[in-house]
Amino acid sequence: MDGETVPWEPRGHEQERNAMESRSRATDEKADGWRSNGIVWRNVILMALLHIGAVYSLLVIPRAKPLTWVWSYVCFIVTALGVTAGVHRLWSHRSYRAKLPLRVFLAAANSMAFQNDIYEWARDHRVHHKFSETDADPHNATRGFFFAHIGWLFVRKHCDVIEKGKKLDVTDLLADPVVQFQRKYYKTTVLIMCFLVPTVVPWYFWGETLWNSYFLASILRYTVSLNVTWLVNSAAHMYGNRPYDQNISPRENRWVTFGAIGEGFHNFHHTFPFDYSTSEFGPRFNPTTCFIDLMCWMSLASNRKKASVEIIQARKLRTGDGSYGFIASDGRTD
Repeated sequence: MDGETVPWEPRGHEQERNAMESRSRATDEKADGWRSNGIVWRNVILMALLHIGAVYSLLVIPRAKPLTWVWSYVCFIVTALGVTAGVHRLWSHRSYRAKLPLRVFLAAANSMAFQNDIYEWARDHRVHHKFSETDADPHNATRGFFFAHIGWLFVRKHCDVIEKGKKLDVTDLLADPVVQFQRKYYKTTVLIMCFLVPTVVPWYFWGETLWNSYFLASILRYTVSLNVTWLVNSAAHMYGNRPYDQNISPRENRWVTFGAIGEGFHNFHHTFPFDYSTSEFGPRFNPTTCFIDLMCWMSLASNRKKASVEIIQARKLRTGDGSYGFIASDGRTD
């Protein structure tokens, strides 16, 4: 053993899972007061205010110090890694293993992303893959771009999403103490990581105003990171080519890849969801893959899963649309 995380079977995990589902139902029932005709008005109002704040933040940029711009971008990258390398590739797909220090970092980064706790995000993402483009898909792209992008957050979950989610095996998530700690203290960690740390650092270390640092490093950074993630659900399911499987909706989308630090190779990802790189091209145009490779070099990660060249080429010939994706096999870009 090299010290990597090995899933273990928790005692009484069924009781723990039932308790967690009960808490989730209680939260949903509490939110019913905000809902009418299926619309979650709380989310509509909060997202509207957030995006208004982000538009205002653009006016703050010229008044802020250059170091604050740099810090905001650093926070964006950390936020993105909390989603891409963390809750997506590690916890949802188990495409590699991570030791405790790396899992703690990724959990903190995931709290900075503020997109639901690791347990709920990973559970719903597994449902998305297993039942993609059906009513059981939380952000079913067949319901249109707006729904897949943000509209799914404005309405109640379809009953199929809840039903199928309860049937998935999530014992690995229940067994991870980092996941359980983050879920238990999620609101506190979000307050600290998503809003307090990004705001206080520029003010404390280089005398930025709290106003400027809050709107740039917290509000604008958070809004941009949300929309970049949502583009994987919307644009990457509608626009682009399908070199690996033309029978599914997910596409290869270069713009989503650039914005989401490597998550836009979506036709490949849905065809080979176990691949840690989410792409056949390794680290090219894939900062998240570079990060995971670096963590392996530092002995903080291991057991990267990868689809073989032979399997990839055979799948292209069998179900692909005949295109290369936006990176050709010889390294050229389309």
